[in-house]
Amino acid sequence: QVQLVESGGGVVQAGGSLRLSCVASVRMFSVYTMGWFRQAPGKEREFVSAISWGGTSTGYADSVKGRFTISRDDAKNAVYLQMNSLKPEDTAVYYCAARSGTYSTRVPDFGSWGQGTPVTVSS
Repeated sequence: QVQLVESGGGVVQAGGSLRLSCVASVRMFSVYTMGWFRQAPGKEREFVSAISWGGTSTGYADSVKGRFTISRDDAKNAVYLQMNSLKPEDTAVYYCAARSGTYSTRVPDFGSWGQGTPVTVSS
């Protein structure tokens, strides 16, 4: 079981930036596909971004493409989400997730989840 701890959420004005971090307590972190998902009040959890083991593949939801950047540092067992040009519709709880396997963007494919970090973007 992978333990994941997110940080970096907060309140920011529209147009601002935040950087989310997620640290994993697991051996062989480098072989995990890592993802970021979000869930707004009253909505289902949705894919935001993912990065494969080795960082060779990355993907983004259309709604964040060009504004968000995912990266990983396997030496620190960490994955990051740099969020720029934030919009009020980005307001949600952001979750880090881990998958022992090939690259995926589907919620059911990720077996380990963090507790989430809230992001609020004011207009």
